[in-house]
Amino acid sequence: MSSVVVREADVQLSNNQKDFIVKALLEDIRIDGRRPHDYRKVSFQYTFDDGSCTVLLGQTRVLSVVTAALEAPYPDRPNEGSLRFNVEFSPMASPNFEPGRPTENANELARLIERGLREAKAVDLEALCVLAGRKVWSLRVDVHILDHNGNLADAASLSALAALLAFRRPEVTLEAGGGGEGQQVVVHPPDVREPLPLSIHHTPLCITFASFQAGELLVVDPNLEEEAAASGLMTVIMNAFGELCAVQKTSGIGLPATEV
Repeated sequence: MSSVVVREADVQLSNNQKDFIVKALLEDIRIDGRRPHDYRKVSFQYTFDDGSCTVLLGQTRVLSVVTAALEAPYPDRPNEGSLRFNVEFSPMASPNFEPGRPTENANELARLIERGLREAKAVDLEALCVLAGRKVWSLRVDVHILDHNGNLADAASLSALAALLAFRRPEVTLEAGGGGEGQQVVVHPPDVREPLPLSIHHTPLCITFASFQAGELLVVDPNLEEEAAASGLMTVIMNAFGELCAVQKTSGIGLPATEV
């Protein structure tokens, strides 16, 4: 459920810049005017295709797109569909992002979202079964980082969750096949039958903290400069029932149990 990741800062700050950020925090002020536990403004942008959502967290912008395909189930889970996440760091989001194969940071962010949504059983995978042992819905969530101004974990997780909530899959029916082929799956277009929403058990939310002064100072939703100046980052994913879905500690110093 928890992991520790070591990553390089996405922006480099001088010692004077870091000292300025810490001194401001000691006076209960952040460089963007927020208080330590203030979250940046969050907004959602949806399209009419029932499968995507763009989240803006301050100046961090993330687009998630959900697609579905009928596939054979995994042999050990014949009655369950599948849910996969892929994260892409667009070069236009940051000069530190390069095109090509996914980086370790992108893979780690995808694993964090996977732990918070799939492994926490937020989505009912059994409801994606169409014909046991033969056909299930396979969902893929592509998360695109478009603008990076800190706290990618919260923005990406929220974008993926919002896209899943907005997604509608085609309705299917089973019909008897000819020539003794058994049941056949018929996929109905949206103009014939209304697409169906996913069955969502709960909605895990991701919150990231940055620690300063050996864990004595904590701020929520760090921006890019605060991440670079922080002594460590920690991300917690919980749902409305108070259940802990995932924890990730990103580099830096350890945090006392009382702070966690």
